[in-house]
Amino acid sequence: MHYRVELPHTDFKIPPVSAQCRGFDPRAFRWALTMRLAVEEINNSKDLLPNHTLGYKIFDSCATPVTAQRAVLAVLNGEDSRENTMCSGTSPLLAIIGESGSSQSIVVSRTLQPFRIPMISYFSTCSCLSDRTQFPTFFRVVPSDDYQVKAVAQLLKYFGWTWIGVVTEDHDYGRFALQGLKKEIENTDICLAYHEMIPKDYTTERVLEILEVMRSSTARVVIVFSGEGEFYPFLKEFRKQNITGIQWIASEAWVSASVLAETYPFLDGTIGFAVRKGHVPDLRDYLMTVDPWPGNTQLPPCTGHEIIKEQHSAYMNTTSPRVAYNVYKGVYAIAQSLHNLIQCTPGHGPFFNASCADINNIHPWQLQHYLQEVSFFISEEKVNFDMKGDSIPSYDLINWQRDANGEIQFVSVGLYDGAKGAGNELIIDKETIMLVSVCSDSCPPGSRKAVRPGEPLCCFDCVPCDSGKISNETDSIDCMSCPEDFWSDAEGTHCIPKVVEFLSHDAMGVTLTVIAVVGACLTISVLAVFLYHRNTPIVRVNNSELSFFILLSLTLCFLCALVFIGEPTDWSCMLRHTAFSITFSLCISCILGKTLVVLAAFTATRPGNNIMKWLGPRQQRVIIFSCTLVQVIICAAWLIAAPPFPSRNTQYQRSKIILECSVGSDLAFWCVLGYIGLLACLCFVLAFLARKLPGNFNEAKFITFSMLIFCAVWLAFVPAYVSSPGKFTVAVEIFAILASSFGLLLCLFAPKCYIILVKPEKNTKNHLMGKEK
Repeated sequence: MHYRVELPHTDFKIPPVSAQCRGFDPRAFRWALTMRLAVEEINNSKDLLPNHTLGYKIFDSCATPVTAQRAVLAVLNGEDSRENTMCSGTSPLLAIIGESGSSQSIVVSRTLQPFRIPMISYFSTCSCLSDRTQFPTFFRVVPSDDYQVKAVAQLLKYFGWTWIGVVTEDHDYGRFALQGLKKEIENTDICLAYHEMIPKDYTTERVLEILEVMRSSTARVVIVFSGEGEFYPFLKEFRKQNITGIQWIASEAWVSASVLAETYPFLDGTIGFAVRKGHVPDLRDYLMTVDPWPGNTQLPPCTGHEIIKEQHSAYMNTTSPRVAYNVYKGVYAIAQSLHNLIQCTPGHGPFFNASCADINNIHPWQLQHYLQEVSFFISEEKVNFDMKGDSIPSYDLINWQRDANGEIQFVSVGLYDGAKGAGNELIIDKETIMLVSVCSDSCPPGSRKAVRPGEPLCCFDCVPCDSGKISNETDSIDCMSCPEDFWSDAEGTHCIPKVVEFLSHDAMGVTLTVIAVVGACLTISVLAVFLYHRNTPIVRVNNSELSFFILLSLTLCFLCALVFIGEPTDWSCMLRHTAFSITFSLCISCILGKTLVVLAAFTATRPGNNIMKWLGPRQQRVIIFSCTLVQVIICAAWLIAAPPFPSRNTQYQRSKIILECSVGSDLAFWCVLGYIGLLACLCFVLAFLARKLPGNFNEAKFITFSMLIFCAVWLAFVPAYVSSPGKFTVAVEIFAILASSFGLLLCLFAPKCYIILVKPEKNTKNHLMGKEK
């Protein structure tokens, strides 16, 4: 009922005083009263041991083997535990409930072995106690550490904790637990960074050395195999050193210790395996009303109305009894075995060759035999022992969490059932677990964990999810890609619909629309001026019909730019490139015809040259029609074989869906542009040859300039078209159409309009032929 023994100072001058127990343990006191409750229930039962009364005596081992041995010798010797030089007699002892610590149980069991007195431990888990050759009379209602270390090893694998530290108490419990854990992890990728042992004789210097190892180590997962009493003063010094970031894994010896949980907040997030909880009827009411020391007149009995202070909460913690339930089961196991022994019929039972017990002369070894075979149910749980005296291996996985009021709660987040097949023993509800960040802080949603090279898996960096990927969970291992039509938001936690982009009626689209309409209107205005002055020499020169064709085709060139603005559809995609190519081919063909007429007109003045008869109006129409027809045939083949179509480009800019017109056939697209370029180059060469012909109005010069501008625009268009992203690709193509159209309009018709509107006196045949002086 105490945590530790304070050894007296020894100077070898005077006899040392007796060791003093220190650190009252309210939890152990609750266990003792649970045993008392179970005995009283059995004594009041009409079905179990009827007409028989169980007696008991409680001794305090102070969680120390030496004190435990003194207690067991006292109970064997007689009525009290005073140190006597001679034994006073024998005791009617049949069985012992105890001990909680494995080291104490080892001493007690070995002391009882010559007398063949059975003992049932409710909390000693050392695997060494399963050795029937050393401890033939030892039983326990708690699983062996063989199963606990298996459960811990599986827990480490589950969370990927491969770099760990271990702290144990300096007793058999800690040593055998460490030995078992090393055996479980020796063929895995789990590595032991250090192992430190809390000294039996507690010294601050040694504890500080241990804490310095923990502080300097990169292992942030620490497993502690220690009793509550040994661990408590160690944690007191740990708190002073301000070491943080430790993920504690508790052994069953302290994982349900509410005193530790309430005293040391840095233990929040601790996880470990606890013995399965059960139900002890009316335990809380019993603890509230029982007089623990009957006959003591100095202490008033409890009324049940006292205020339970915080420091007493460990005593009153009966919401999920675990060790107390084991005590309860142990008492009932002894009572059931006694009942079977007393009620047996000679020749029947587990040892039918042995005679049944005489109620007045029951021997402990008889009870031991019946304990080995006992099997009964309590709180819907079957209680029995295997050939090693162990019970069914089963644990609850406990996680220490704070509730909304700041109170510590032991939350069950899983279980381990050793009776199941290999690989299926551990079940974890990961959603309910709250762990301490191990080495690194948790990665928030929108990021993923990236393990640091050369460091354990628990050490990682938080890397933001790449664009187009999200993570909506904490500590996500990887980021999920968004569906094709979705993209990640700025935080990287949700997929949102991608922005759909095309050249619409935004600022850029409106600007290009206005320019195209202005160009078309300006062209129509020039056409109106020419129609009004169609009988003047400057209009009639070089075939006015060609000028009208050029102005009409230029108007169409300006207007075809409007087809490129707006969301692409099947019809708009086919119309864009075909309308553009045919109208420009018509325009350049007309200019080519005009260039041929200009060149032929001045050449025809030479004697004997009758070339003009081959370039009359009819022949000019044939040239225009033929040149345009070639482009029409190319476009028709294009539309039949692989027509342009609307497409959703999600590769150029992953965050956007670019609606564009796919050309269908790159060969056809470049053939269309190449043919227009061929006509322009031919026209440029012919106009260049006629640039020095006589006359005040040599139209070849203006055709040369217009073709120079046209070719420059379209040569610049090619690299700009290839490198422009998204809607700017369409904008570049519209700009090329408008720029080349304005170049043709201004170079070919601005000089004529100037003469018609500003200098009408020059609009004469003689002036145009250069014959005026």
